[in-house]
Order: sequence, then structure tokens, then C-alpha cells
Amino acid sequence: MRPYFDSAALLLPMAALVSPAHATDYLTVAAAQSLLFPTAKTFAERPLKLSSEQRDRIKEVAGVRQRTDEQKMWRAEREGAFLGWFIVDEVVGKHEFITYATALSPDGRVIGIEVLSYRETHGGQIRDMGWRKHFVGKTLADPFKLDEDVPNISGATLSSRNVLDGVKRLLIMQKLYLGHG
Repeated sequence: MRPYFDSAALLLPMAALVSPAHATDYLTVAAAQSLLFPTAKTFAERPLKLSSEQRDRIKEVAGVRQRTDEQKMWRAEREGAFLGWFIVDEVVGKHEFITYATALSPDGRVIGIEVLSYRETHGGQIRDMGWRKHFVGKTLADPFKLDEDVPNISGATLSSRNVLDGVKRLLIMQKLYLGHG
């Protein structure tokens, strides 16, 4: 008699080790645009292409690296009036990317942020409106220090810090390369 042996049973523990990270998509770009700029009538896509010198300058001023040489952004307008910039960015949480959108006013204030996609298994509290509202009105005059002007979320310290650093980097990018419109 031949012993029963299912080779697939050996793969089961390995499948558990390489299972994909938890990912939740919360908003599309269009939905986030509507939430952050509810009065806008048009969103003109204006990706910002950055040279290596510009990326180095952003890192020098922001203290964090600009990973990509192109930043996804849209100019929000209503009947020809410039309302601000809508920017989609990614930062690493603990292990995985967090995709978020930031709305900046023409004078360099944060209008709001929205989390589009969160891939970490823990720390999804950064999506809570109560935490995100701490960004509203921030400018480069603010310290951008975790637990000083934006509270840390216990269990999501890296996600909290990296989103905070990302928003500061976007404000610096606006100041250096976008101006007021």
C-alpha cells in the first residue's frame, strides 16, 4: 500500500509566510478631489517633473528624500480662479506604502489630507478624521513635529511620522517649484 502524501500540504505553511499584505483602498483620486475641493469645477493635471538637483534641494530643505522624479498633481479651479493644488503622494508606513492626497491652498496652507490606500496590517487610524484634521491650516512656519502639532498614534508611529514628513515635503515642493499658482 502506498502511503497517502499530499505535497500541497507542504506548501500551506509557506503560503502563510508569503501571503500578500493587507491593503484597503478607501478613495479614488476623483473622490478625494471632491472631498478636498468641494467647490472646484476642474482639476487640470499638472505632473511636476523634478531634476535630480531639485530632488536634492527638496531633501536638503525638508530633511526627507523625494523618492520619485515626477509628482502627481492637479490644479483645482473654479471658473478660472485658482483654488489650490491637489497632490497624490506615497510614503512608507512601517513596511508598505500609504497613498494619500493633500490639498494645498495657493498661499501654502494645508486644506486637508485624505488617505486613498493603506496597505499596513496595523495603524489604519491615520485615516481617522480626528487625526487628519490636525493638518488643516499647517504651513511651513509650523514645526511639523510628531506630538507637538500633530499627535502620534500609538501603534502607528511610523505611519504618523511619515505622513507628517510627507506633507511637509509637499509644502516645500510647492514653495520651491510651484509658487502661488
